[in-house]
Amino acid sequence: MLSGFKQFILRGNVVDMAVGVVVGAAFATVVAAFTKDLLTPLIAAIVGKPDFSAIQFTVNGSVFALGDFINAAISFLLVAAAVYFFVVTPVNMLVARMRKAPAPADPTTKKCPECLSEIPLDAKRCMHCTQPVLGKAA
Repeated sequence: MLSGFKQFILRGNVVDMAVGVVVGAAFATVVAAFTKDLLTPLIAAIVGKPDFSAIQFTVNGSVFALGDFINAAISFLLVAAAVYFFVVTPVNMLVARMRKAPAPADPTTKKCPECLSEIPLDAKRCMHCTQPVLGKAA
């Protein structure tokens, strides 16, 4: 029983996923610190208002930390943008490169040499100008 569990844990995709989760959590922490400590004070300095991470209001003794929510939303948008531009877009480009274009379908029509209208491949005479047509490639 333990050998099966060991094989499951040591599979490449499980280890890769674990590494991805750890790196993603660390990246989210860095982005949250960037947002709280650098970005929101910078925005507050440009706008001329105090740091909006401290914005809060109270209703019946309950404190609503609106500034923390704004910081969390900005952090989420930054993480989502980083994942999209640095993971999703390159992977989509690689998948598109790897995917073969479907083979073109066999033609079912040909052009009449006289009037240039489309006619079936097996036609011996053009249905538009009644000109005799030779062979399959005209």
